[in-house]
Amino acid sequence: MHAITQREPGGPEVLEWTEVPDPEPGPGEVLVEVTATAVNRADLLQRKGFYPPPPGTTDVIGLECSGTVAALGEGVTRWRVGDEVCALLAGGGYAEKVVVPAGQVAPVPSGVDLVTAAGLPEVAATVWSNVVGVAGLVAGETLLVHGGAGGIGTHAIQVGKALGAVVAVTAGSAERLDRCRELGADILLNYKEVRFEEEVTADVILDNMGAKYLGRNVAALNRGGRVVVIGMQGGATGELDLGVMLSKNAAVHATGLRRRPVPEKSEIIADLVDKLWPHLESGRVKPITHEVLPIQRAGDAHRMLDEGGVFGKLVLQVR
Repeated sequence: MHAITQREPGGPEVLEWTEVPDPEPGPGEVLVEVTATAVNRADLLQRKGFYPPPPGTTDVIGLECSGTVAALGEGVTRWRVGDEVCALLAGGGYAEKVVVPAGQVAPVPSGVDLVTAAGLPEVAATVWSNVVGVAGLVAGETLLVHGGAGGIGTHAIQVGKALGAVVAVTAGSAERLDRCRELGADILLNYKEVRFEEEVTADVILDNMGAKYLGRNVAALNRGGRVVVIGMQGGATGELDLGVMLSKNAAVHATGLRRRPVPEKSEIIADLVDKLWPHLESGRVKPITHEVLPIQRAGDAHRMLDEGGVFGKLVLQVR
C-alpha cells in the first residue's frame, strides 16, 4: 500500500507519498481501507518532531479516517467486511489502509457522506469528551470556545447550541466571526480588538491556547466554572491565582485524547454514537469542511493550516 511518510522532521515538504508494508489486524482490531483522512494541528507537530506517536503506534501521521472495513481481527464480531465507517486513530490515517481497535470504529452517521465523515472522529471525540464528559456542560450555561473558526471550534459551537448553552467564541476577524454566528454562536469576540475576559463570563471554557490564556480564562469564569485546556498554542507554562480560583470554586483541567488507553477511547466513541450521532443525523450538528484535497497534497494542507484562514476541517481524500 501507499502512505504519507517522512525521512526526517521538518516542513511540509518532507511529506512523501511512498510504498510501505500493508498492516494486518490483530485480535480485537479492524483493517480499514481508507477513503479519506483529515488534518489536525497535532499532525503538524508530529511532522516537526514535537509530538511522537504513542509506543507501538505506526509513525504514519493521521488521527482519524473514514473508509470501508476490509478485514477483521480475531474476536471482532460487531463489524462486517464492507461496512462504511469512520474511526478515531492513534496514528496511521494518511495511508491507503489502517488498523484500528474495533471499539474506536463508528458507523458513518446517516446523511453524512463517506469523505466528509473523515473529519468527524477527532473533533467529535475531543469536544464531547471535554465539554460534556470533563466539564459537564448543561443547558442554560455559557460556553466560551477559543478558536471558534477552527475544526474543534466549529464543532464545539454546534454541540454547545444542541445542548442548550449560550455560546461565545473568539476569532481573529469579522469575517470568521460572522461565519461562527451562522453556526449558532451568540457572543462574538475579536481577540485582536477586545480582551475576552472583560466582555464575557462563562461556565465552561474550551481552550486551545494554554499558558497565554490561563489567568485570563480563570478571570472570565463564573462561580463554579470549569476551564478545559486541550492545546498549548500559547505556551505550556503559566501562573494560576489560586486565590481567585478558591473564591470562584473554579477548576482547570488539561486533557489529551491521543494517549488515552483503548478502553477509554472506545467508551468515548460509544458515547458519541449514542448521544451525538442523532444530532448529526438530524442536521442539528454538521461537519464543517473547508476543502477536500488529494492525499498527495498533504504538504499543501499542512501549509494551509499553518498559515491560518482555514474554517473547519481540511480533508485529504485517499480513494
